[in-house]
Amino acid sequence: MTAKESLTYKGAGVDIDAGQELVSRIKDAVARTSRPEVLGSLGGFGGLFKLAADRYNAPVLVSGTDGVGTKLKLVLEHDAHDEIGIDLVAMCANDVIVHGAEPLFFLDYYVTPHLDLEIAARVINGIARGCELAGAALIGGETAEHPGMHAAGEYDLAGFCVGVVEQSKLVDGATIRPGDSVIGLASSGPHANGFSLIRQVLERFPNAREIELAGQPLMGQLLQPTRIYVRAILDLLAQTEIKGISHITGGGLTENIPRVLPSGLGVALRQASWRTPAVFTWLEEAGVSRVEMLRTFNCGVGMVVIVARKHVELALSTLTHSGEQAWLIGEVIADSAKQVTVD
Repeated sequence: MTAKESLTYKGAGVDIDAGQELVSRIKDAVARTSRPEVLGSLGGFGGLFKLAADRYNAPVLVSGTDGVGTKLKLVLEHDAHDEIGIDLVAMCANDVIVHGAEPLFFLDYYVTPHLDLEIAARVINGIARGCELAGAALIGGETAEHPGMHAAGEYDLAGFCVGVVEQSKLVDGATIRPGDSVIGLASSGPHANGFSLIRQVLERFPNAREIELAGQPLMGQLLQPTRIYVRAILDLLAQTEIKGISHITGGGLTENIPRVLPSGLGVALRQASWRTPAVFTWLEEAGVSRVEMLRTFNCGVGMVVIVARKHVELALSTLTHSGEQAWLIGEVIADSAKQVTVD
């Protein structure tokens, strides 16, 4: 595999021919994410990670893979490459923590028609920052040149995360019952979902770069990286029983929460109970229907946690102590249609 075909950094190594500067910057970024379980020298064909099996009676590995969708279009248009890597890690690590699993390691795939060393370094540095926030080691990946597969100057990203949880502590929603409480954790904006619709809206606003909402540029709010909830959820798991967790991604509140509910149950939410960021109000005022808002965007709630009613106060105080803004936003109800209603 030549440098013109692909730049690889298995186990954090990089083809030297691809450029010493990128090699050095990637190594520095990867080093910041290291964990004691990471094995092997730089440049191997695979990333090595020694699972501390003595910590578990029946360890279950949980894996997740995702990309960042068409948010990349705005990133490219606005030269906002530094934080899209955080989005990439978040989309995978937040899915892994939903099962109660601690993210262990992460790998990425970066493909472009022609490698721009500066942009690649900025993207991978963002990936490393995301791994730091998630507590996961960046143990490998591939940065590939695929001439003719994308337009000049474009690239695409994918990520892969693996975590572990004791089988007896898996969070799977099985114990959720009517009357349980639904807690919402604040999002940082649209995260990495709904950007095809967002870009359609922006086409009607040629002055979008000049628009400010609540004193902040609209584009900055749209491009805010996805919040990574891993450490807060791990802290909460250590303090109380969590019955179910839902990462609010594509499908919004109305389609993601039912994924963790047992048959015969639904959820009733009160939208006035949480703070809706100005960017979502702007999108709705720009013509996106309320139904579409709820099934496309997180609308200010990036993660949902379901607990017994008696644990609400402890859960809220624990999340606040972890640096999250959280609210009691609804309750579980009997519902044969397994719906989420929002009043």
